[in-house]
Amino acid sequence: MSSTAPIELNAALLRRWPLPQPGPDGDKEVRGHVLAVAGSSEMPGAAILAGEAALRAGAGKLTIATGASIATHVGSAIPEARVISLGETAAHGFQADSARRLGELAEKADAVLLGPGMQDEGACVELVHHLLARLHGLPIVLDATAMCAVHPRAEPHLLEEAIDWERFRFPAPVLLTPHAGELARLTGAERHAIEQEPHKSALAAAERWNAVVALKGATTVLATPEGKLWQHQGGNAGLAISGSGDTLAGIIAGLLARGATLEQAAAWGVVLHAAAGEQLALRCGPLGYLAREIAAEIPALLRVLAAS
Repeated sequence: MSSTAPIELNAALLRRWPLPQPGPDGDKEVRGHVLAVAGSSEMPGAAILAGEAALRAGAGKLTIATGASIATHVGSAIPEARVISLGETAAHGFQADSARRLGELAEKADAVLLGPGMQDEGACVELVHHLLARLHGLPIVLDATAMCAVHPRAEPHLLEEAIDWERFRFPAPVLLTPHAGELARLTGAERHAIEQEPHKSALAAAERWNAVVALKGATTVLATPEGKLWQHQGGNAGLAISGSGDTLAGIIAGLLARGATLEQAAAWGVVLHAAAGEQLALRCGPLGYLAREIAAEIPALLRVLAAS
């Protein structure tokens, strides 16, 4: 495991690590297409928050795949998006036959986000693994329930072959976005141990699963399978609110669609998300602003952070 000291994520570093920019005549196709598989009947807002954030981060096109029971509502909330309705399980997940349809949709996408607001862990894990087998070469973000694909509570029944979860690794790196509690659940470690050693925990998870890991917290740590390590200390307590993580995942997916690498999109996403919280705290106060307000701060912050 790498013993390299973490690199501080700040505005100066991001200016030396510029995002891909479309030319003056670039159309929406050049800016990239996000496919977000998100939401459920109990959490439709997660799909809305993530989808809007992807567009605010500069993606040119957005498709949201969500449950049939909420698809119309999601489409009304984000008229800029194409919304696909998926069959639902009794536990509010997506039915297994969704994988084929999503695989066809993903062929036209530049980045895929899976997980915000999804329920029914078993169905979610099965869907993620079926999609991973189809999505060769696409940048993928696994958030919330979709991260259980690395170690579900119970063995999924519909996978074609059994998986040795203790040795499971992604064939190609994906991006995982856990907070300490989620990483504890996935690894079996104690939450307080992860909070005490976030750098070590993020690096171990990245190496174990062949993933880029953005371990969220007061200090957010970003680790790669090769042992690269960054950290960011910023934002404020107001960001610890329902829907904030969905927004961050959407920002990252939008940046990936524009052509950023996994680690670059995560680095920029973490800093943008924190800076948006700081801006909202100045106007609204340190507590009480809403996750739905974060995304609207992103376009101006992209300009500021990119300025030389």
